[in-house]
Amino acid sequence: MDSHHHHHHHLCNKMQECFNAIQNKISDCNSLQDRHGSRYLINGKVVIEHSPGLSGPGKSATVQVYSSTVIDPNTRKGKLSGKACLKKGKSSKKDGTKTTVYKIKLHVEPGFGNPGAFLIENNHKHRFFLQSATLVTPENKVIHFDCGSWVYPIKDTNTSRLFFSNACYLPSKTPACLVELRKEELKSLRGDGTGERKEWDRIYDYDVYDDLGNPEKGPDDVRPVLGGSRSRPYPRRGRTGRPATKNGTINLDTYVPPDERCSPKKLSEFIANAIQATAHFLLPEAKSLSRDSGSFESFGDIRDLYSNNRRQATRGTSVTEKVKKFIPAQLFKDVTHMIEEVDIKFPLPQIIRANQFAWKLDEEFGRQMLAGTNPTRIHCLREFPPRGTLTESYIEQSDIEHNLDGLSFEQAMKQWRIYVLDHHDYLLPFLRKMYSEGVCPCASRTLLFLRNDATLKPLAIELSYPGSSNNVDGMKTMVFLPEKEDIPQALWQLAKAHVAANDSAYHQLISHWLHTHAVVEPFIIATRRQLSVMHPIHRLLDPHFKDTMHINALARIVLINAGGILEKTLFTGKFSMELSSELYKQWRFDEQALPSDLIKRCMALDESENPRGAHMLFQDYPYGLDGLDIWLAIQTWVGDFCDIFYEDDASVKSDTEIQAWWSEIRNVGHGDKRKEKWWCQMTTKADLKRTLTTLVWIASALHASVNFGQYSYVGYPPNRPSRCRKFVPEEGTMEFAEFLKDPDKYFLNMLPDRFEASLGIALMEVLSRHTSEEVYLGQRATSEWIDNEQVKQRFEKFNKSLREIEKQIVERNGDPELMNRRGPAKVPYKLLYPDATKVETPAGITAKGIPNSISI
Repeated sequence: MDSHHHHHHHLCNKMQECFNAIQNKISDCNSLQDRHGSRYLINGKVVIEHSPGLSGPGKSATVQVYSSTVIDPNTRKGKLSGKACLKKGKSSKKDGTKTTVYKIKLHVEPGFGNPGAFLIENNHKHRFFLQSATLVTPENKVIHFDCGSWVYPIKDTNTSRLFFSNACYLPSKTPACLVELRKEELKSLRGDGTGERKEWDRIYDYDVYDDLGNPEKGPDDVRPVLGGSRSRPYPRRGRTGRPATKNGTINLDTYVPPDERCSPKKLSEFIANAIQATAHFLLPEAKSLSRDSGSFESFGDIRDLYSNNRRQATRGTSVTEKVKKFIPAQLFKDVTHMIEEVDIKFPLPQIIRANQFAWKLDEEFGRQMLAGTNPTRIHCLREFPPRGTLTESYIEQSDIEHNLDGLSFEQAMKQWRIYVLDHHDYLLPFLRKMYSEGVCPCASRTLLFLRNDATLKPLAIELSYPGSSNNVDGMKTMVFLPEKEDIPQALWQLAKAHVAANDSAYHQLISHWLHTHAVVEPFIIATRRQLSVMHPIHRLLDPHFKDTMHINALARIVLINAGGILEKTLFTGKFSMELSSELYKQWRFDEQALPSDLIKRCMALDESENPRGAHMLFQDYPYGLDGLDIWLAIQTWVGDFCDIFYEDDASVKSDTEIQAWWSEIRNVGHGDKRKEKWWCQMTTKADLKRTLTTLVWIASALHASVNFGQYSYVGYPPNRPSRCRKFVPEEGTMEFAEFLKDPDKYFLNMLPDRFEASLGIALMEVLSRHTSEEVYLGQRATSEWIDNEQVKQRFEKFNKSLREIEKQIVERNGDPELMNRRGPAKVPYKLLYPDATKVETPAGITAKGIPNSISI
């Protein structure tokens, strides 16, 4: 059963209350002489949450416990206690959620021992959310069950719900009484691979991405199935067993296993944010309405989309009515409460706060490759000219050698001073197809020089775009250089916009969607199917999976589907997901470990004896520097955790659940990559530690670094347009004449139109917001997440190391020597600032904080 804090509020305070209550209860119990004599009673309390409108389950819910020490010879499971009804609960309300605490008494035989599992049956007509149960044995031992899960009516599920206590055991160390229960529980979670999922099913299974298209709408909305073939490999997603076709309406009510669902509070907050953000063009008051979906007239015109710190508010109802038909009724009710009024202007993005034109500077263009929202693509060039799998670059030595701050070309190469941002060969096969979509697509290579002050100076941009004939050789290629005179300078700005569009699409589809959201989902499914909740590794990983399956399911409905927001805003259009499948062919889990990634991109040197695993080539790479600190902290914590439960390599090899888990990830969840040689064998403790460190890194820090800075940089379209509507004009053409007449206007016409731009900004605003019930790296939703003092001490040590890193980050951001930490736009690099002490988080766009999981 999932101890998933799938739900709700300020659990730490609640836990404190629980503890005080238990202490009082113990003294109550001692004074209670029951007719059976107080020795054979287990006293306890059960905490349940439900919406205020519904009554609690009352007597229609019953509870029993299994002994963890006395076996019942008939069932081969622990002995069962008598049943207790939940009655006379004490209720309290907080933030619109009603919590009821029930006291229970369970009759047990003498010598029953400690309860190991807890059985609850709901005979009510509504589901309820079981937060926790705390039992006190006759010997005054307190046993905690951290449930955090929906309990559905037995009329739907046909079976009672089982929860294990927060004690952990490797499979071979499971108490005999719990062995059968442990196996049965996992078996039921795996299901039998058939049937259509109902809301109350707790079944985890795999499927391919066959639900992105909408063929009923017409041939334009057909999309290839991703996953399951050699030509289109992909990670698996959770299976719903529901038909893939859609009837054209957006239905947010897809199947997600109950323990993976966002809490109702979070879901309504998320949808309220989305409505707020889209208000800008759903509202007649908003001038940027899509009816006049032309280009922006001037930079001032774009600036008008944003507020000047004064709210220009309008009644929320004017927007909510428009979305009513897309949202289930109950959710709609919750959401309308939250939107009293909407602001018709977007908040001002960080990139233009301090200086409206810093984004145009070459230094800022280069800095964003190291400290922006996509800092994971740039690499150091080791041989010239740059080559890809298909082509060799047209940039010549003579184009750049005069611009190396006095170094010769040979010196610059030898000193590892030339860098490349490569978005070239992987795009070539798609360019012509994308062109027909009314977008002007280019593939690009950008060369940069690392100066003595560690800023990056752009040297040359190579753009390839579809020429007239139909083969790859029909590509035209132009090379642009940064020049001082007005006209070449203006052409250079246009070339930079095409590079930004390439980088935007790569960032959204690969760095963000594929490399975090999509690759993690199979790990979640395998964890739920193969690792029992009482497995220590399940306890370790669980917080890092919070809400991810639900967010991914929502993404498949509105974001990555045919005609979805990404297709509408990125230049890759309807080939977006196909492109991500093409790049999954190059994906390697082992290279997602930060040290390996930095070494592969020649941004760091291999230093296996250094605990960091890598030595930075230059310190002023904010993502790399902060990232290695966080990586080391995660690695130390994961290592400490594994050392507590595994004494040697043999104990990893003989852990049947871990072996089944790893085999399923390799052969099923990432089964399209099962033949790859780079997968580790999972035969040593080092294998396990490396795998878990990488997984936690991806779900927490990597996702935070590519997600929460989006509004800061992409929220202003001229800085990072997501598509270009014109090519860079060639001399002697009509386009060139139009460009000469008014270079700024040509640039504005090249940007996405008002509607696409507003849609893109709204998406960035929603994705960059932290929700209020986020749990950050170094935090757990409850102090009772595991019954192990040693683990809790190590976890405290982890939290402390994160707080140290926070101090260091603040120091680095204030260091004038480190030019890339703030840059000309004065945006401090905080995307890897953990915020490990955050308790009551103000939700919103903070451009800092590392949540435990991919939860937006």
